[in-house]
Amino acid sequence: MTHSPSAHDPVTGGDAPTPLMSGRGYLHLVLLGAGIGIPAALVAALFLALVHDLEHWLWHDLPDSLGHPSPPWYLVVGLPVVGALLVVIARALLPGDGGHEPLEGLATAPTPVSHGPGVALAALGTLSFGAVLGPEAPIVALGSVVGVAAGRIASVGQRGSAVLSGAGEFSAISALFGGPIVAGMLLVEGGVAMGAALLPLLLPGLVAAAIGYLVFIGFGSWGGLETQGLVVPNLPLYDGVHVGDLTVGIVVGLLAAVIVAAVRRLGTAVDGRGERLGMPALLLGGALAVGLLAEAAEVLGADPLDVLFSGQASIPAVVGEDSTKIIIVLLVAKFLAYGVSLGCGFRGGPIFPAIFLGIALASLTIVWFDVSPTLAVSVGTAAGMAAQTRLIVTPVLLSTLLVGSQGLDTAPAAVLATASAWLAMALVDQRNAQSTVGVPPTPR
Repeated sequence: MTHSPSAHDPVTGGDAPTPLMSGRGYLHLVLLGAGIGIPAALVAALFLALVHDLEHWLWHDLPDSLGHPSPPWYLVVGLPVVGALLVVIARALLPGDGGHEPLEGLATAPTPVSHGPGVALAALGTLSFGAVLGPEAPIVALGSVVGVAAGRIASVGQRGSAVLSGAGEFSAISALFGGPIVAGMLLVEGGVAMGAALLPLLLPGLVAAAIGYLVFIGFGSWGGLETQGLVVPNLPLYDGVHVGDLTVGIVVGLLAAVIVAAVRRLGTAVDGRGERLGMPALLLGGALAVGLLAEAAEVLGADPLDVLFSGQASIPAVVGEDSTKIIIVLLVAKFLAYGVSLGCGFRGGPIFPAIFLGIALASLTIVWFDVSPTLAVSVGTAAGMAAQTRLIVTPVLLSTLLVGSQGLDTAPAAVLATASAWLAMALVDQRNAQSTVGVPPTPR
């Protein structure tokens, strides 16, 4: 989700929202939102489980069956290409072009039911086979499919269907971001330009997210699905804030903005070659480049699996790394692979790789200045997410979830990291807008 200052409806994807129905009709929508919360969360959980199981088979079981303790070079280079072939099939043969382009941010416009299979196949080819994108975009799209399907069955009309689409989206994404709080804040910040008109849209989505999250935390005597919480394990207690830590937050925020802006520039440059090369050639070439970058990182001493994928599972590894060389290798390789994955035609979300880059930046301060790993995770998460999404409150909330109770005192530094990243990206956006219209930058 890239926040824009224009008035935009985060549920329908359109401008100038019309008033919602009132009275019984609105109550009906809220109850329907509650009803689709569980199926949307289940769809998200099943999809995430499928991605994880396929990834484990490809990158762990398959190498083991071939007699290798870790993925050999031909799998590191070849599996992203096989995944790209699946994405080509999904985009060329199934409706919907495999979902939303990751360069455009995290879209929340309703996803037609017919697009569901293409979105799922393209996401599997992207996420399980090692491309550097996150699961948030396909999760949002599949949740939307559930909401749109429910709207058809309930015959609530176009506006009601759009509201239920949003409810399905935020129930599904609450499965990924650890509950309805982060999902609800994404909804609020994404539609802040709507002002008071946003409030009626919030209730069905928040109710759906809350009910759907019961799938994971359980209800009554049922313990819920066994899923890994959105927490980085084994972080030490961070107790007390120091001036140096606040400075780390500011600097990491600024550097994260520079890196994310450069990633987007790289992704845009790669995407620009699509007209000349065509979608299949660009995708396959990009996948080959991603695999080669991972293999090059292994030659330099890093784990290639920390270069591939969205970066969620690699956070403990980069935070625990005590070698400046390895962290820099991971930073550079992930940066390049992320930019290529953004622009070459894969389908996934842009948020989690940006978070990994932010945490990798902050991890350098652990090695150089003995900064707390808990602080590094907090400020890196906030900086990376703020730079990518242009949101303010949601990055701080997510950083708090990641560090858990061990890192509550990191909040001030996370806020400063978010603020510096947001301000730096605002300046980058302003300069880009001026260059687009041919107006020279204001002298300083």
